[in-house]
Amino acid sequence: MNLQESGEMYLETILILTEKNPHVRSIDVCEYMGFSKPSVSRAIGLLKNGGYVIVDKDGYLSLTQLGSEVAHKMYDRHKMLTDFLVSLGVSEQTASEDACRIEHHISDESFDAIKASMKK
Repeated sequence: MNLQESGEMYLETILILTEKNPHVRSIDVCEYMGFSKPSVSRAIGLLKNGGYVIVDKDGYLSLTQLGSEVAHKMYDRHKMLTDFLVSLGVSEQTASEDACRIEHHISDESFDAIKASMKK
């Protein structure tokens, strides 16, 4: 399954919510993302069928190895890009919003260059 930006966002959201509480359900994703229950249910079903998410018998969500890799990649990009934009003088809120858009489209090469620049 080739993930689209929305799928990456769902995986990142599950990761963030799991860091706060290991018992995450679809309703938690709904509330965090501000999406309807049917939309989240459909997305979780696609992610489950794609091998990114496991839903246990009680409805709790967990990331598979593959889902975790994608989620961590997106979350790391988000944090690094936010820090980079803030270092350029962009407000925290705007930097975070822009990083959210950029993280899904930036090439690995460009991201690695930004990351290396930030470490200097």
